[in-house]
Amino acid sequence: MKSLKWRFAAILAVIIIAIIYVLPTIKPTLWPHKKINLGLDLQGGMHLVLEVDTEKAVESTMERISQEIRRLLKKEHIRHMGVNRVEGARISVKIQGQKNIDGFEKLLDKEFKDLRILSRSTDGVALTMMIDLPGRETDHIKKLATEQALETIRNRIDQFGVSEPDIRQQGEKRILIQLPGIRDTKRAKDLIGKTALLEFKLLDEAHDLNAALEGNIPPGSEVLYEVKEDPETRRVIKIPYLVKKRTLLTGANLTDARVQIDSQYNEPYVSINFDKKGGRDFERITGANVKKRLAIVLDKKIYSAPVIQEKITGGQARITGNFTTEEAHDLAIALRAGALPAPVHILEERTVGPSLGSDSIHKGLVSMCVGGIFVILFMIIYYKGSGLIADFALILNIILIAAGLAGFQATLTLPGIAGIILTIGMAVDANVLIFERIREEMRLGKTPRSAVDAGYDRATLTILDANVTTLIAALVLFQFGTGPVKGFAVTLSLGVISSLFTALIMTRLIFDYYLTKRKIKSLSI
Repeated sequence: MKSLKWRFAAILAVIIIAIIYVLPTIKPTLWPHKKINLGLDLQGGMHLVLEVDTEKAVESTMERISQEIRRLLKKEHIRHMGVNRVEGARISVKIQGQKNIDGFEKLLDKEFKDLRILSRSTDGVALTMMIDLPGRETDHIKKLATEQALETIRNRIDQFGVSEPDIRQQGEKRILIQLPGIRDTKRAKDLIGKTALLEFKLLDEAHDLNAALEGNIPPGSEVLYEVKEDPETRRVIKIPYLVKKRTLLTGANLTDARVQIDSQYNEPYVSINFDKKGGRDFERITGANVKKRLAIVLDKKIYSAPVIQEKITGGQARITGNFTTEEAHDLAIALRAGALPAPVHILEERTVGPSLGSDSIHKGLVSMCVGGIFVILFMIIYYKGSGLIADFALILNIILIAAGLAGFQATLTLPGIAGIILTIGMAVDANVLIFERIREEMRLGKTPRSAVDAGYDRATLTILDANVTTLIAALVLFQFGTGPVKGFAVTLSLGVISSLFTALIMTRLIFDYYLTKRKIKSLSI
C-alpha cells in the first residue's frame, strides 16, 4: 500500500505538470506561459534561399593585402608608381629604380610568401608585377565566407527573436532560411541581407567636391552619400561627401551596440563600444585628426560625418541619423552580430500564408482524432475493461507529448503530427503485448494477481527492446535530419518516452490498485 501511494503521488505530479504546460496552448489567457511552437508549414512564415557572393570576399581580402603592401612600402621607404587591385582579385604593382625593386622583392619574400606571381615585366627602368592568391587559398576564403555568413545570419535571427528558425547551408555558397511566424518579411530580409560593414573614414577636404561629382575624383578618394528622408514631405535627400578610401577603423573591434535615446532631441541613436585595441585605435585616430571630419560609413552609406572636437577616449562612439526606433534596433542587432564577409543575394523567396497552416492543422487533428477513436473502440471491444485502462493511458500519452513540445519549446510540424499519430499505434501496441501475456498466464490457471505480475515481467523486456531501438532511430533522425524530418523525430522521441511511461508504469499502477485495494477476483480482459 505504501508503494502504491508513492507511485500514485509521482504519476499525479507528472500529470499536473503536463497539464500546466499544455494549458497555454489551449487557453493562453488562463495560464500565460510558453505555448507549443508551430513550424513554417503550420503557422506560415518566410522561406529564403540566399547565395553568398564569395568572389567579393576574395576581392575584399585582396584589397586588404594591397593596403598592407602600400603601408609596408611606405614604412620601408620604398617608392612605387602604383599598387592597385585590378581585374577583381589581382594586384598590380609598379616599382621604379633598381634599389626600390630589390627592396620590394625582399619585402615580398618576407611578408607575402603566400602570394602567387602571375607575371613580371620590366622596361629597363620600371618593374610591373601582377600577383594574386593561389587557387587553394582562394577556395579556402570562399568556404570561410559562406560559413561565416551562415553564423552571422544565425546570430542576427536569434537576436531578432524568431522561435525555432531553420538555417542551414546548401551546396558550396547557398544558405536556406525558414522563419516560422514572421509577418514583417521586408524587415526580416533587410536585417538578414545587411552587410553591416562599419568603417570610419576621413573626409577629403583638400579637393573640390563639385569637381568630384563631375567625374574628376582624386586618387585615393571616393564619393559616398548620406541618405535622409524629410519627415514631412517623405522625400529622400542624398547628400554627397568626398571621402578618403583608406579605412582608419572597422567594426571588427566592436564589443557592443545598443539603442539609446538622445535626451536633447528625443531621437534614437546607436551607441557602440570598442574592445581595448579598438578603443586605443579610436583614441589615436581622433587625437591625430582634431578639427577634421570623420565619416561613419555603413555599407557604403554615410550615417554621419561629425567634426572631431577633441581626442575621444574610453572606446565609445555613437551612430546618429534619422532613425526610427525599429531601424536603430535592427542596426544594433546587425552590428552586434558582426559584418557579413560578403554580400548575399536572394535567389528564392516564398511566403507561406497562415491559412494554409490552419488547414494543415485541421486535417492533421481530424486524422489524429479519427485514428484515435478507431484505436479506442478496438481496445474496448477486444480487451473490455482492460481496454479502458489502455485508452486512458493513450489519452494521457497525447497530453504528455503536447507538454513535452511546450516544455522543451520544440516545434510542431506537419510531419510531427504524423509522428503523434504513429505514436498512438505504438502506445497501444505495448498494452497489447502486456494484455496478451496476461491472457496466456490466466489460461494456465494463475490468479489475476499472479497473471498481471507475470504478464508485465515477461512483456517489459520486449517492449523496452522495441521502443529503445525506435528511440535510437528517432534521435539519429533528429541529429542529422533537417526541417520536417527533425519535426517528425521530435514527436516520435517524445511519444516513445511517454508511451513507455504510460504502458509500463501508469497502467501497472491501475491494475495494482484494483487487485490490492479493491481485491477484485477476476480481470476484464
